Amino acid sequence: MAVAETRAIDHEVAIAADDVTDDSASESGSFALSSKSVTSSLLQYRVENGRTYHFYKEGKYVMPNDDRESDRLDAQHRIMVITLGGWLGLAPPCDPKAKVGRVLDVGTGTGIWAADFGAVHPEADVLGMDLSAPQIEIAPDNVRFEIDDLEEEWIYSRPFDYIHHRLLNSCINDWDVYLTKIYENLVPGGYVELQEGEIRLMSDDDTLPADSDLAKYIDLLQEAAEKNGRRWMDMRAVKAKMLDIGFVDVELYYYKWPINDWPKHQYYKDLGTLNYENTFDALEAMCVALFTRVLKWKRHEVNVFLINVRKDLKNRAYHAYFPIPIIVGRKPGAKKAPAKTDA
Repeated sequence: MAVAETRAIDHEVAIAADDVTDDSASESGSFALSSKSVTSSLLQYRVENGRTYHFYKEGKYVMPNDDRESDRLDAQHRIMVITLGGWLGLAPPCDPKAKVGRVLDVGTGTGIWAADFGAVHPEADVLGMDLSAPQIEIAPDNVRFEIDDLEEEWIYSRPFDYIHHRLLNSCINDWDVYLTKIYENLVPGGYVELQEGEIRLMSDDDTLPADSDLAKYIDLLQEAAEKNGRRWMDMRAVKAKMLDIGFVDVELYYYKWPINDWPKHQYYKDLGTLNYENTFDALEAMCVALFTRVLKWKRHEVNVFLINVRKDLKNRAYHAYFPIPIIVGRKPGAKKAPAKTDA
């Protein structure tokens, strides 16, 4: 199957550790964009533990939707684009020369991926969907957004040529139902791409202690998510589900995001620096609602626990990374790849 030409897939690469072993992650500038809320009659929110959360389908999504989180998501988008060698995805519709029709971005977040895709593909009709109104300053005319719930019935008038989602693991109650909706809403030959994360840490040299506070954080997050009815999925199982549903040419690729700047290779060192900043902010965003709602922690208990978790995140002796899986699949049909414009 043809995919975007990027660097070597990370699961084929062992990341060498730097010779420097101090536990200070380097500082770097942020990629975050300034953002302003778009006008929407549904733009309401609730305040909990000092963070704001979506109001529509209240309590369904456990991540905040405030400016802090929007800035983090925009920075995280840049990390993913760097990971993919400057591309927005691996599927053939992400080729800048491809001519693409209708595109759906599920869980669009701030809307930055949808806006970027629309800018690269002015011929495409791009729709971003999320529980919260997107926060983006400028979007191309061919990009629009709607507030909706991915777990409700999909009633789109026409199918899509490409459906994209990013980092919705632990947001989906029933993956079989969700993947079936995607399948049914693709044109024959249309592509789906799931850019994901898995809530586990890997270390090729076993330098991350199992009893570290960072490892405990991961275990607690998995426990809380499962009790909340939206457990973290192994993307290998999701790939198997896609094949069972009828997708073809299904490929699973793994990339590596180091927890800080511990790698020796400059590319991974820079990626680790960016991911350290992203994860430093994400630690609270990912856990505060789950730990207080599900595990019944007090807010101050979360704050105290995160002090030591962040120390572990900064520790350059821990040669750990997050696996970043991306699945690309195609609905059977005559069309195998989008047409391309002239060079």
